[in-house]
Amino acid sequence: MRQRPIPRRTPGNLPSDLSGFVGRGGELSELERLLDASRLVTVTGAGGVGKTRLVLAAARAAADAAAGPVGAGEPPVPAQERYCDGVWLAELASVRDPALLELTLAEALGLTDHTTRPLRTVLAEHLAERRLLLVLDGFEQLVDESADLVRDLLRRSPGLRVLAAGRRPLTLDGELSWPLAPLDPEEALALLIERTSAADPAFALTESNRAVLAELCARLDGLPLALELAAGRLRTLSPEQVLSRLEDRFALLTGGSRGALPRHRALRTAIGWSHELCTAGERLLWARLSVFAGQFDLDAAEYVCAGPDLPVDSVLDLVGELLGQSLLVREETAAGVRYRMLESVRIYGAGWLESLGDARRLRRRHRDWYMGLATWCELDWFSPRQEEVAALVEAELPNLRLALECCLDEPEETHLGQYLAGTLWFFWAGCGRLTEGRHWLDRTLEGDLGLAGAEYESSRLKALWVLGYVAALQGDPVASMSALYECRDGAVRSENPVAGAYAVHRMGCLALVSDDMPRAGELLGSALERYREAGELNSNVLMCQVELAMALAFQGELAGALSLCREVRDICEERGERWTKAYALYVLAYAALDAGGTAEARRLLAECVAINHTFRDLVGLVLAVELLALVTVAEGHPAEAAVLQGAAEPLWDGVGMRLFGSGYFNAPRLMCQERAGELLGAERYASCARHGRTLPLDALVERALRGPEPAPVPTGPLPRPRGAAERAERAERPMAHPGAAGVKSRKPAGSPEGEPAG
Repeated sequence: MRQRPIPRRTPGNLPSDLSGFVGRGGELSELERLLDASRLVTVTGAGGVGKTRLVLAAARAAADAAAGPVGAGEPPVPAQERYCDGVWLAELASVRDPALLELTLAEALGLTDHTTRPLRTVLAEHLAERRLLLVLDGFEQLVDESADLVRDLLRRSPGLRVLAAGRRPLTLDGELSWPLAPLDPEEALALLIERTSAADPAFALTESNRAVLAELCARLDGLPLALELAAGRLRTLSPEQVLSRLEDRFALLTGGSRGALPRHRALRTAIGWSHELCTAGERLLWARLSVFAGQFDLDAAEYVCAGPDLPVDSVLDLVGELLGQSLLVREETAAGVRYRMLESVRIYGAGWLESLGDARRLRRRHRDWYMGLATWCELDWFSPRQEEVAALVEAELPNLRLALECCLDEPEETHLGQYLAGTLWFFWAGCGRLTEGRHWLDRTLEGDLGLAGAEYESSRLKALWVLGYVAALQGDPVASMSALYECRDGAVRSENPVAGAYAVHRMGCLALVSDDMPRAGELLGSALERYREAGELNSNVLMCQVELAMALAFQGELAGALSLCREVRDICEERGERWTKAYALYVLAYAALDAGGTAEARRLLAECVAINHTFRDLVGLVLAVELLALVTVAEGHPAEAAVLQGAAEPLWDGVGMRLFGSGYFNAPRLMCQERAGELLGAERYASCARHGRTLPLDALVERALRGPEPAPVPTGPLPRPRGAAERAERAERPMAHPGAAGVKSRKPAGSPEGEPAG
């Protein structure tokens, strides 16, 4: 009997199409043909012609084809082979700093890299053996840098295809550039009717209004954005009124000529016409909203845009009016309801704001709002709202970048940038953003000699200890120690005990990852005393306590280590803190496994995996998965353990081995390989590990949380030294990472088996 086809799911990050795609059937077919012929296709055209919507529709079609059902024994169709690693979108319109281009692309691909390796190298290695479609949208402001990056990636990644959308081509060898024309008359009319009906269900195409609507589409040159704006106006005006006002606007801009107009002028005409039809308050809000990058919420709009000429209690109603006219888009996100202005509309508003002479003041208000937001988020990080804070900062990242740039525009305001970059430590370190954090911290401290004045010294010291923290997590001990010594000495000079505590704490972390357990214990203990004297209690302080517990455990003082971690766990549960709690759970799980309590270790590690995945903390996640693999083989499931171990290996590419230079760091992996390999045999172990390496991150987490199937294979107890031998081995056992313990190993430092799996 023929087996029923099984639907497959292709990875990717394409957004869903909420409003529907109208027309363009021929264009979609042509794009598919061009992608068959070339690995780089660029759709070009004026703003508002529909480039983004078209390439996204083509990308969704490619993803659907790649994820289509495959019957038993049937070879996959070409699209399924070509894009088996997914279809991914990188939105570049809000990126202004060339240094953030590669970072934005890595984020779009779901890459989290904690190393100091060049991001281009990370991207190339990730794409080298993958077959996927990468969609690039809005690269015009960085066309040279984008072209250089795309050229390099295509050369080094034979399975990569790129579909780009921009106002100009990338001008690369092998590129097929395809200029997108406006909609034909029938499709333009269909789009106008569909969008107008969505806003006003009573609206319908009739014989009496068909001619004037067709004329309206013609006057707008069939440009989708212009039609969307016109549809917003048809909610309150008749088609004849809209056409009459539009004709007046054409006459104004073209000297009375009603002949064929350049498309860019037609778009500007449509936007300008919408602007003219707005009330004074709507026009003013439109101009002021142009200072935002990407999405924003109502609170931000009210603070930044309100003033004597625009009362705060009027902003909500005006936002509603701009939404009704299709000048704003409402979006549901993990951070709540947010608004976004289409790029062409935003650019028009920005030009109007410049003409009003108010742009600099609005940019400063924007900066001030996001500095305040970061301050409150830092406080809320140590609370039950930790996950909400992570989602909010993620959503606000384009605006936070804009605020940081504003701080750096004026040399006398560099201290504000130092404060903002330092305040976001929880996002850089806790949410997998070390590379970007390092970028901003280095920029704000670049050329700074500590001469900004005593009133700003605390901001500089905060940036220094955060830089020391981030550099340590990246495996850059030289930069880390330099920043931390500078912070410590500056704290002494300025009599800032809190900054001094943070500097000593992070020095203790460096000692921990350098295998100097006595010094680590001394520094971390001193930092805890300093924190207590200063009345400081937050996630950093609790992490310091976890790290001290590890230093004690590695010196054989397991009881003291467990006591410290249980206290941290209890405080975290009382305060709703989850990020630090995950590392405490890791240590407790390690101790449970050490005592033979595999069920308890699994329970603790499952929670640890879930928390780390929520916050994109790749370091904590990979450590937990590897320890869970060791638990799994101890429970009698060597094949599942091998799958988990294989799945953990690619994660190390983003963590980097320089941070984990200890010879004992690989102990969980080595023990798992040894026991599972003995039970499965080398060939089956390798096969299971290969399968694990193919698992996407979400699938790995789901599998880790689900646990192995029943019917375990008897394995016998894991070897555990006893008595003095056990204490001596623990004293030599190094730490894996700040906030994460290792497991015992019988291999000396520098043994061949200690080589990185990744």
